[in-house]
Amino acid sequence: MATPINQGTRNIQRLGVGVFAAVFVVVLPLANVLGLLSDYYLNLFGKYLSLAVMALGMDLLWGYAGILSLGQAVFFGIGAYSIGMSMMLEGSGRGVYGEPVPDFMIWNQVYQLPLFWKPYKHSLIALSSSVVLPAALAALVGLLTFRRRLRGTYFAILTQAIAFAVWLMLSRNEMKLGGTNGLTDFKSILGFSLGHPATLRTLYVVTAALLVASFLLSRWLVRSKTGLVLQAIRDNERRLEFLGYNVANYKILVFAISAALAGLSGLLYAPQVGIITPSQVSVLPSVEIVIWVAFGGRGTLWGALLGAISINWLRSVLTASYPTLWPIILGSLFVTVILLFPQGLVGFGTRLSAFFARSRNVVNPEDVAPAPPVKEPSF
Repeated sequence: MATPINQGTRNIQRLGVGVFAAVFVVVLPLANVLGLLSDYYLNLFGKYLSLAVMALGMDLLWGYAGILSLGQAVFFGIGAYSIGMSMMLEGSGRGVYGEPVPDFMIWNQVYQLPLFWKPYKHSLIALSSSVVLPAALAALVGLLTFRRRLRGTYFAILTQAIAFAVWLMLSRNEMKLGGTNGLTDFKSILGFSLGHPATLRTLYVVTAALLVASFLLSRWLVRSKTGLVLQAIRDNERRLEFLGYNVANYKILVFAISAALAGLSGLLYAPQVGIITPSQVSVLPSVEIVIWVAFGGRGTLWGALLGAISINWLRSVLTASYPTLWPIILGSLFVTVILLFPQGLVGFGTRLSAFFARSRNVVNPEDVAPAPPVKEPSF
């Protein structure tokens, strides 16, 4: 039987999901249609929500399974580059040169479409590969590492090295992916013009709806038997192995799911922001994802959403006035939260609500009726 505190927390979480969905899926788009919210701010919220999808995957991987990856931005980049290549091909005939290849290829004297670009002429392939390819790559990396019992710091260093290698590879013009400039100047997606407010509004609604769906899927996963096993891996992996569980398979599964969510995040991010560059696929963005989850509250799901949205909002506000100080501010914020609120903002809020709940349940001595007098036995 659930305690009053736990039951109250669950009720608050259910209410939170409803309020979050109502505000971000219904209220904000409606406000934009009525002219109460500009297209710029709706697009900005869409960017925050798309990044929150990736934060959910990181929380599943690190918060619940205890697997620290410093290469999640690679999977984000695969999703963003996949849909970016499709959008570039849609607008290739409307570029400066009017050639059937993207303009940056003309600058590099490439006049025929590379072979690996051709599948992305089909939108369905681009959409599916944005999610399937990151999951497949994560499963392959997990198969080669978790089966060899590579864990902890060694796995984190390996994923960091992968992110660095991918950044170096994408930065080279020989890869025919835009080099350091990346992919930009997107004109349409699935045949709809990105310059039309209705298209951007639709992208926002789809992003918000997929974020809610990703949250519900993640919550179902962590409450299932698989979720309990993942938490047991985080707490004591060796004991679970002793009990006969195939720990490697569970770790591969959660790594692939987190990569798929990161790819979905990239798929939603690129059309709304309008650019994807190698700098967004490097080590630093991967570390920032960890900071989002730690700031909001590791192992809470709500913390991932709160951390991703709040920190990216702070970035938008502070970099406008103090662009060079943002890395210092972000690092100071992370250190402060780790030292003062090790469970993040959600953990701090949960402890605070539990404290007030216990305070309400404390019995006032004045309200207790006095015990009846004890009669002396008669002999």
